[in-house]
Amino acid sequence: MRQRSLEAQAHQDLPFEQLVEALQPERSMSLSPLFQVLFNHRVTSADHHWQRLAGLDVNVLNWDEGVAQYDLALDVEESQAMLRASLSYATDLFAPATIERMAGHWQNLLQAMVADPQQTISQLNLLGEDEQQHILQLWNQTDAGFSSERLVHERVADRAAQTPQAVAVKFDAQSLTYGELDRQANRLAHALIARGVSPEVRVAIAMPRSAESLVAFLAVMKAGGVYVPLDIEYPRDRLLYMMQDSRAKLLLTHSRVLQQLPIPPGLDTLAIDRTDIWADYSDTAPEVKLDGDNLAYVIYTSGSTGMPKGVAVSHGPLVAHIIATGERYETSPADCELHFMSFAFDGAHEGWMHPLINGASVLIRDDSLWLPEYTYAQMHRHNVTMAVFPPVYLQQLAEHAERDGNPPKVRVYCFGGDAVAQASYDLAWRALRPTYLLNGYGPTETVVTPLLWKARQGDPCGAVYAPIGTLLGNRSGYVLDAHLNLQPIGVAGELYLGGEGVARGYLERAALTAERFVPDPFGQPGSRVYRSGDLTRGRADGVVDYLGRVDHQVKIRGFRIELGEIEARLREQDSVGETVVVAQDGPTGKQLVAYVVPADARLADQAEFRDSLRRALKTRLPDYMVPAHFMFLTQMPLTPNGKLDRKGLPEPDASLLQQAYVAPETELEQQVAAIWAQVLRLPQVGLNDNFFEVGGHSLLAIQITSRVQAELGLEVPLVEVFHTETLRAYVQAAATFRAGSAEDFDDLRDFLSELEAI
Repeated sequence: MRQRSLEAQAHQDLPFEQLVEALQPERSMSLSPLFQVLFNHRVTSADHHWQRLAGLDVNVLNWDEGVAQYDLALDVEESQAMLRASLSYATDLFAPATIERMAGHWQNLLQAMVADPQQTISQLNLLGEDEQQHILQLWNQTDAGFSSERLVHERVADRAAQTPQAVAVKFDAQSLTYGELDRQANRLAHALIARGVSPEVRVAIAMPRSAESLVAFLAVMKAGGVYVPLDIEYPRDRLLYMMQDSRAKLLLTHSRVLQQLPIPPGLDTLAIDRTDIWADYSDTAPEVKLDGDNLAYVIYTSGSTGMPKGVAVSHGPLVAHIIATGERYETSPADCELHFMSFAFDGAHEGWMHPLINGASVLIRDDSLWLPEYTYAQMHRHNVTMAVFPPVYLQQLAEHAERDGNPPKVRVYCFGGDAVAQASYDLAWRALRPTYLLNGYGPTETVVTPLLWKARQGDPCGAVYAPIGTLLGNRSGYVLDAHLNLQPIGVAGELYLGGEGVARGYLERAALTAERFVPDPFGQPGSRVYRSGDLTRGRADGVVDYLGRVDHQVKIRGFRIELGEIEARLREQDSVGETVVVAQDGPTGKQLVAYVVPADARLADQAEFRDSLRRALKTRLPDYMVPAHFMFLTQMPLTPNGKLDRKGLPEPDASLLQQAYVAPETELEQQVAAIWAQVLRLPQVGLNDNFFEVGGHSLLAIQITSRVQAELGLEVPLVEVFHTETLRAYVQAAATFRAGSAEDFDDLRDFLSELEAI
């Protein structure tokens, strides 16, 4: 620390203006160059002789200029008697309440240091006791009083007893009443018990989507078993792995797909369409003793090691969540839910459970992916009132509704899993006219959607992501730093989720379970919280904002960047269907790459499309956040469970992004082209190549400018690289500037050598 401090003091007399001139940072009228936060500590003498003038009382007057020079500045004056501190801030960026909290947090740190100078910095707490208790109470409403005495399948049976003739499930031209659904599930449950299914025994379910799917899930639960939903479209090797890893005792399937499924040795099978096997069993509920600690299902998610991992969820957390979801949705017997998602996704089970325990009906989509127009018609036909869609699909529905002008009377649309641009959000309100828009958030490890944002018309969507809302049911949540300290309101940290909504863990993976499910730092002894890996911040009203993944924040050329912000700006463009932005290593260092699925496939081969996106981003983002490369895809690569496969994204090749090669002809064109190629580390650069599209950025632009001046004697301003962009235009501009003196060139060569060394 002594050495670093001395090194930091070595250039303290360098004028600030000279530093800015030498570094030539990104300039903007909206912020100060180099840094935006200032800490200024000065020591004043305790002996103020000049204040004791004969016959005069002299005081220091602090002059308030009324304008903040920096986004945030802390000025501290130290005297023998006290520390006098003041905060100045940009009122466009910070609310007074935020600054007051910051000041209080700083005082808390100072007091903690004085109280115990030997403690480590990570042990210092920003929060005072009162503020910490306020936050814990704000985000931890764990006294909802949900009872797990009646489990999900028992509550569905209760509804069947109350309204046996009410329609429970609709599929194609088929429908099942509550009474029929319950009786069929009872018969199948007895057949499963006869084949050895009992509490904690896993049953794999791989069958086409139909009304029989819900019969299968309810039957396994009634038999006391644990269902393991599998998507029949998964690769055979993946299906085989899941059946073996889950140690399934039985495969419940359909004759139509049985032959295409890999069957591990010793695994028993039962085709649900073979009613002759199980139709003669009793239609009364089997007597199976279960409690909230018994497993209800195991759902597989992608694993960091490349192999899927099974998340084991118990009945107690499940039923508590389903009850709370129904309350947030305001589900009633008058509702009809469109079931759109794959059963291999945990949200799909929330989608049939909360309607059925509340007496509503469920319309199940078949295995085909419905076009938005067909979905729109089906919602009209079946009087759908609740539906859950991916954000992109919801936008397509809204576009169709705007053209049609007669939206179905759906009162609740729910989206989740991806960012929603403000334009798409506004379109959904305007064209679909729902009562609520909901954004569901949640890892499988915390039982589907532990947080839900319930928006009403006029509620803002959020700059990058829609808010993920407030906790559901008897859950607890904390925004913590890397040392498990509670973060203040408005401060980003990793989201930890606990309470009555945490999975048992990963099936047969004790070490991984212990790594991700950790002791609750604020809960009762023995309680656990799940480390979500999601970067969030809490608001003063209890709503939580999603900021991205803790591992998706990147630093490029000294700038810390949230990739989600760039993605959000791209999604605002009508021409963009899907997009993801990643940071990849390129020939000139780490670069941003935007992968885009155009809304119109015909745009993918048009250079104008790329240019329009770049221009649009430059109007909203600083240059360092504009991707170096745009890769156009027909569709995003997905993992078998429907998540983005980042490893499957093609790597950009700068040479492939160059325009059709047009060779430089004049001597000046050839000289400049050689400089560009060396700086960009490309074999050659043509006259039509765009500096930024082939990997250039502001720091490389400085090198271009320096080399042109040093080697060609042309004093071309740095800004010309940004104005001209292509080699042809740059050379034309360069030819209009005069040559410098020999002394200028010597100084530039020295500066260039130092820059390249750095």
